Amino acid sequence: MLIPFDQLPENSRVWIYPSDRAFDEVEAKSIQKKTEDFITQWTAHGTDLQAGVDLPYNRFIVLGLNESVQSASGCSIDASVHFIQSLEREYSLSLMDRMNVTYRDKHSILHTPLKEFKTLAKKKQLTLDVTVFNNLVLNKMEYDTLWEVPASASWHARYF
Repeated sequence: MLIPFDQLPENSRVWIYPSDRAFDEVEAKSIQKKTEDFITQWTAHGTDLQAGVDLPYNRFIVLGLNESVQSASGCSIDASVHFIQSLEREYSLSLMDRMNVTYRDKHSILHTPLKEFKTLAKKKQLTLDVTVFNNLVLNKMEYDTLWEVPASASWHARYF
């Protein structure tokens, strides 16, 4: 069951898929529609899942699931992964590679391999106050408060 993302409770589970590039406006509308269509048929053990989608900065796909209504099962999580993989193929995106870091400089959002991020930090080309996207947050409350933070407040701090 599709509900607006901002109406999900704070304890809703989230999955964040950072893109290696921004979506153009046509892609963003299409990805939004396809994700909403996926959510309307998303189930666990035959029970509809109450979920929503957010596309912040036209750069991330965030799925939120109200697990107080129905928890995700292994099969339903697999279905969401297969759906995200289908978006990767259709739009020539990289959404599943967890060995990348997404961060903000003064003018744009950048997506770089973790190894390169570490090098930039060691060379002091990035500082602890660089804004990073902590895609490891677990629920909507953390997404709202701990997702977009200075590196000093995230697991990224270990590289400085």
